Amino acid sequence: PFLGKKYVRTKPKREKLTESELQRIIELDLSDLPRLDLVRDTFVFCCFTGLAFADISTLKREHVVTDDKGEMWIRKAREKTDELSVIPMLEIPRKLMEKYKGHPRVVEKDGVIPVISNQRMNSYLDEIGSKAEIKKHLTTHIARHTFATMSLNNHVPIETVSKMLGHSDIATTQIYATMLDQTVSEDMGRMRDKFDGLKVEIKPLPEKPTTFERPPQPKRGRPKKSK
Repeated sequence: PFLGKKYVRTKPKREKLTESELQRIIELDLSDLPRLDLVRDTFVFCCFTGLAFADISTLKREHVVTDDKGEMWIRKAREKTDELSVIPMLEIPRKLMEKYKGHPRVVEKDGVIPVISNQRMNSYLDEIGSKAEIKKHLTTHIARHTFATMSLNNHVPIETVSKMLGHSDIATTQIYATMLDQTVSEDMGRMRDKFDGLKVEIKPLPEKPTTFERPPQPKRGRPKKSK
């Protein structure tokens, strides 16, 4: 029944936020709306760590370690694959962790962020997106996509991004490798500085460019038999 049937692998569309869109969400004043404030903080935390919803929900204080240089890291096995994610904590997630360290649910569960259910998160994210004038349909997983794309567009090597995301195969990380034109331009900066200054003489075309005519090709096929 499948004779002659051909299948084409479709490329998944990974929705993500731009840096300016993420900045608008961060700058929202939600102090009068605690439910949205918590959801926004959880979403932003994931945007700067790449944690999926299942991983932020089970993130404990024990997963946050400090090295000899005083830098904080998240070292946690992914709930989905059991692959270890190793993520350096930037200033924003460190501040969010500090903000909620006294929250009753955080203290009770020795957690980092008092995460609500995924369904409620996605419902409130729509409201947050509307307030930030973002037309994209926000979900918890967009935060992970945003982290991956933002890291690549800020010249973080794809091998490093793969390690932070806890991917066992770098081919999975390559799904996110949609580089911005600006990033490509910046990456080519050293080559531009080196070669654009070379003295190269490019001769102009002659006034009447030479035209090339292709000679007629001999006919192919069997020669006709003579009668």
